[in-house]
Amino acid sequence: MTRQQLIDQIRKKHSYLCVGLDTDITKIPQHLLAEPDPVFAFNKAIIDATKDLCVAYKTNTAFYEALGVKGWEAMEKTAHYIGDQHFKIADAKRGDIGNTSDQYAKAFFEALPFDSVTVAPYMGEDSVKPFLQYPGKWAIVLGLTSNKGAADFELQQAGGGLLYEKVMNTVSAWGTPENLMFVVGATQADSFTNIRKITPSHFYLVPGVGAQGGSLKEISEKAMNQDCGILVNASRAIIYASEGEDFAEAAKQAAAGYQAEMKLYLSIH
Repeated sequence: MTRQQLIDQIRKKHSYLCVGLDTDITKIPQHLLAEPDPVFAFNKAIIDATKDLCVAYKTNTAFYEALGVKGWEAMEKTAHYIGDQHFKIADAKRGDIGNTSDQYAKAFFEALPFDSVTVAPYMGEDSVKPFLQYPGKWAIVLGLTSNKGAADFELQQAGGGLLYEKVMNTVSAWGTPENLMFVVGATQADSFTNIRKITPSHFYLVPGVGAQGGSLKEISEKAMNQDCGILVNASRAIIYASEGEDFAEAAKQAAAGYQAEMKLYLSIH
């Protein structure tokens, strides 16, 4: 999906919501465990319920890889089922030496139909560049994350500034706003103003709203640009809105709440 196609979807749906499919087989409703593929059955129902309210889905690959071959198959079926009208994110946090990253890029962009992969930049340019070689595909590079451990490295001084600032400054020159996004955690809302100065035109994937307590209002006020420029992810707050057989309808209602709030912020930005 190109940048313009993504922007068009945001404007069409009045939404910049990304639904996180962090599907934990131990948390899905019990009645689905009788299905041949419980994870895919759950995902399919969530997608059907939320597809009109969001513009993206983020598949956290760890929850699928943990199930072995069956999990990988569920992930592949889910990616195909989402289709081309939504921005598909493989939240895999890959990043290795060049020839290895080449293979990771092939895995998610050729063998699987994802639009983007989250990438860890620690090993430098050659570990990120392979993800930037596919037209219409994106690398989403870790910038400033929402976890407690962000303080260990990302928020340390490095070369006259904070390490995450150096990372975002440097990485932004490896690609363009057409193929490069950054992960910026919702719990780091106070930093968005500064981050926008570093990368004024890039999109951000913003996890941490909902269960982690990030403020959608604060993020929207501080991080949006003229093209919206943000994809706000909510996972547990949507997909586990109910533990019962009404889980899909509950997910729809939760997503609708986010979309209504987003529509308001888009209208006043």
